[in-house]
Amino acid sequence: MTSIALTQFSHGGGCGCKIAPGLLAEILSRAPQGLVPPELMVGLETSDDAAVYRLNDTQALVATTDFFTPIVDDPRDFGRIAATNALSDIYAMGGTPIMALALVGMPIAKLPPEVIGQILAGGAEVCRDAGIPIAGGHSIDLLEPIYGLVALGLVHPDRVHRNADGQAGDVLVLGKPLGVGILSAALKKGLLTEQGYAQMLRHTTQLNRVGIALGALSGVHAMTDVTGFGLAGHLLEICRGSRLDAQVALDQLPLIEEAVTFAREGIVTGASARNWAAYGAEVAWPAEAPAWMQALASDPQTSGGLLVSCQLDAVDAVLAEFRGAGFAEAAVIGQLAAPSAGAAPRLHFDQT
Repeated sequence: MTSIALTQFSHGGGCGCKIAPGLLAEILSRAPQGLVPPELMVGLETSDDAAVYRLNDTQALVATTDFFTPIVDDPRDFGRIAATNALSDIYAMGGTPIMALALVGMPIAKLPPEVIGQILAGGAEVCRDAGIPIAGGHSIDLLEPIYGLVALGLVHPDRVHRNADGQAGDVLVLGKPLGVGILSAALKKGLLTEQGYAQMLRHTTQLNRVGIALGALSGVHAMTDVTGFGLAGHLLEICRGSRLDAQVALDQLPLIEEAVTFAREGIVTGASARNWAAYGAEVAWPAEAPAWMQALASDPQTSGGLLVSCQLDAVDAVLAEFRGAGFAEAAVIGQLAAPSAGAAPRLHFDQT
């Protein structure tokens, strides 16, 4: 089992294998509009992390799904990362997971049952840690291995935090450091050190359950998790939804040390370039900033950190929640502001 490298079966890995944001927007624009019942609090309109359906005055159902191809070779680690990533969307809406369904696609002729079993065991381990059952699922024989979850949760309707809820003057706080995509690229090239792999695993398997507490804080307005479109892409979703600009200080971004080293050497993912091609026109990038920093700003994060938009007097409480939950690298990275009159929302990076 240890001789099988899962990443050899996939053309991409983790959230880096998501459809590029520009192409995804084109595909969705061609899809017919479905039913929008009044109980549907969050749907497709604001590119949020999950759908939210009001059940009653005190409960809303949060529903999401996420799956991808292997980002690592170890089957148990792959299962853990994929499950952690899928549950993150529930936490990003301020919700509490209640159960999950497994999504499994495997090349049955190439992967022995014990390897597939280890993938499922890794996902089950994370769900046990989150306090929820895997209550069912679906499996198919596929050319590339994929694994993920349908995740369901509950949240009070008043505690739902959409991308469209940011306010001018809000401070932006990022919960995890950037660079997971770059580490995965280095892993595929056989360059990642044991320490780098340990860093990658620590961040990608750390549940964002702190989102439950953050969602309950007064002063927290919007939340999302940073995944396949990178920090710039997911922050732009908040900007578009809230119709606000964002200002981000490059020197305040939390970064994974080994990822910075690789980025400086030009070892990055193809997805980071595709991301930038899709949304770079909406970004003001300082001419003096190095190219490797741009790669980190658009680097696809698998099971990335929560990005919180909160009023100034809530920052200390937000950081305290992050720190208390074990997110030592959580940092203030910028703020939201009203755009120029008549101008479309933009994301501004500053090199200080």
